[in-house]
Amino acid sequence: MRPSERSFARRLDLTSLQLFVAVCESGSIGKAAEREFIAASAVSKRLSDLEAALDTPLLYRHARGVNLTPAGETLLHHARSVLFSLDKMQGELSEYADGVRGHVRMHANISAIVQFLPEDLASFLARHEQVRVDLEERLSTDILRTVQEGDADLGVCTSPTPVSDLQTRLYRRDRLVLVVPRGHALALQTAVPFESTLSFDHVGLHSNSAIYLATSRAAAAAGKPLRLRIQVTGLDAMCRMIHNGLGIGLLPDRAFDMLRHMGDLQAVTLTDDWAARDIQLVARDFDALPVTARLLADHLCANAPDQAVKIHH
Repeated sequence: MRPSERSFARRLDLTSLQLFVAVCESGSIGKAAEREFIAASAVSKRLSDLEAALDTPLLYRHARGVNLTPAGETLLHHARSVLFSLDKMQGELSEYADGVRGHVRMHANISAIVQFLPEDLASFLARHEQVRVDLEERLSTDILRTVQEGDADLGVCTSPTPVSDLQTRLYRRDRLVLVVPRGHALALQTAVPFESTLSFDHVGLHSNSAIYLATSRAAAAAGKPLRLRIQVTGLDAMCRMIHNGLGIGLLPDRAFDMLRHMGDLQAVTLTDDWAARDIQLVARDFDALPVTARLLADHLCANAPDQAVKIHH
């Protein structure tokens, strides 16, 4: 910090900034004084001292109250930002003093929610009882956007396309398997390439889901159409549709192990390399996350297949 900057910082005090914001929001010195439980003369003196320190008028004073000068409007914007940052700092530091508390906003795709997050979140919350995790199911493409825009602290999605201002860490790996009714022609195979499934009707997920996008790309690469007979929004619904002969479909292997009771179903290994998937934890900046979100991120990645943290900028 340059000497002039240090001198400017010393000319300001937080109490005067708080009172200035109160006057601006109340529209008058008297109302601000009542709100802040302080004498109006003391508020007026603070404002005069602040104007003297900044060497510029901040308020137009009149009988009905006050109005901001252009300099006052600029100071109000920055004062609110400073006070907000201080409140945030106090909140995060209190998490250390009072035991970790707070809440984390997380968006995750259906594969992660079905396969991994229930156990991982349960073990985390058992250790941090005062933390609340708000979990919302989203499509992988939407998750990148919501994290980027700040609507979620953390996202869990499948093999996201790197985004310049997002960071990712490896969370888990899964593998897609072909699910068919027992007795289906492909059920006799131990492993098949995806291309050999394209002569059959498929049951698919939402058009923007990671599984649907992967199968669409694979079909296009094979030069064959994807015979999508029906689309559903959940893995359990997909299993029921397959059981009732409406087509075959792709599910993550661990999800199928949990849902195979939904019908007389069989999983067949896919030989394609793209069937093996990385499930990533996504954040704007892991180091800048609040304490609770950082703790959760570390917890989720503690058992990643590759213990080395993978971060893409």
